[in-house]
Formats: sequence, C-alpha cells, structure tokens
Amino acid sequence: MIEVKDLNIGYVSKKKTVSVFSNINLSFNSGELVGLIGDNGVGKSTLIKTLTGFIKPLAGTILIDKKDILSFSAHDLSKTISIVSTEKVGGFNLTVFDVVALGRTPYISVFGKLNASDIECVEKSLQTLSINHLRDKLIDELSDGQRQKVMIAKSLAQETSIIILDEPTAFLDYKSKHNLFEVLKSLCKEQNKLVLVSSHDIDLMEKYVTKSVALLSENSIEIKKY
Repeated sequence: MIEVKDLNIGYVSKKKTVSVFSNINLSFNSGELVGLIGDNGVGKSTLIKTLTGFIKPLAGTILIDKKDILSFSAHDLSKTISIVSTEKVGGFNLTVFDVVALGRTPYISVFGKLNASDIECVEKSLQTLSINHLRDKLIDELSDGQRQKVMIAKSLAQETSIIILDEPTAFLDYKSKHNLFEVLKSLCKEQNKLVLVSSHDIDLMEKYVTKSVALLSENSIEIKKY
C-alpha cells in the first residue's frame, strides 16, 4: 500500500528548486491496477521517480505500508518496489534467464551466486509470463513485446509487492499492448500486487485498470474508479 500526503514533487537544478506538481494526496492498495495519465511534461515521470525513491520529495510524505519512504535503505526499498522502464537492456550476450535472474540481486549472497531457491524463483517468473521457451535466447534477439515480458518477469523475480511501469506500451503493437495489460491485470488479481502504470493509451487504461489518476494542469488531479 502507498499513501501520499501533501506531496510536492520536483527537482533541484543548479541550486535552484523547481516544483513540478504540488499538493498530491493519493492512496494505492494491494490488488489494484492503477493507471497514471497526463500530458507530456505534467509531472508523471517525476512522480514515479519520487514514489520509487530516485528523487526526494520537496515536501510532504510518502508512506509504504505505513512506513516513510525516507526511512528505507536502498536495499530494503529494492525488496519492496520494482520498476519496469522502456529503457532497453541488451549487450553482453545476456540471455533471457540472465536478465530475469538480475531480479534476485537484492537477495543473493556477497559471492553473487544463485542458490536453488533463487533459481526456482526465476523459473516460476518465466512460467508466469509464459516465456519459458525464450529462456536461452539472447535479449537482443527478442521483439519489443517479448522484451517487455522479460522485464516484467525480472520484476516478479525481485518479489516486490509493488510494481511500477513507466510507459511500457510505448514501442508495442496493438496486440502486444493488450497482452501486456492482461498480464498486469492477472498479477494484481492472482498475486495481489499493486501495479502502477504510466501510459498515454487512454483506451487501454479504461478497459483494464481498476483506478486511473490523471495529473492535470494547475496542480489538479482527477481520480476515476472502474
């Protein structure tokens, strides 16, 4: 669960503080598929970076399971929130299995080796996304839709209760977009995950999400439940 109270988000540039959006009050619960929408530049990415701990709030509070996000260590936060971005992971001859196994990083020993439990978790994540048949393929050989499934499988292997995706449908075709949202919806329903998705695909949002949060101009927010 995430609770946002009187949040002011922005960044510091050349010792100057720039507020992007203020007075944000929201709550997200386990089992919800939440859509985050808004025009370019309104503050969606800044909000995501703040919710995931990449940048600090200018003011206000973010509670994760009633605990202030600022009190989390980076290691503990990586066990709580996983992020799926549009940034492509490739090179270094990484196989699908290798990439999904990276999700186990917060749990592996100092020697960096997967134990039997880690391998089982990776296998289960591959199975959940129905990409077992791709396990030995190089990540660079995959389509955009397959690659997105791999990154979601990586987040599942990370075993977090919260998954946040920033524009995951940006490079996907029509069929892959719907397939992706079907997967996300099932994760919320079957594994009680809280999934937050930023996207410009309003039609997809209305069809699949349980709640949408629209960041509007002049610091106003519109919330819809479906």
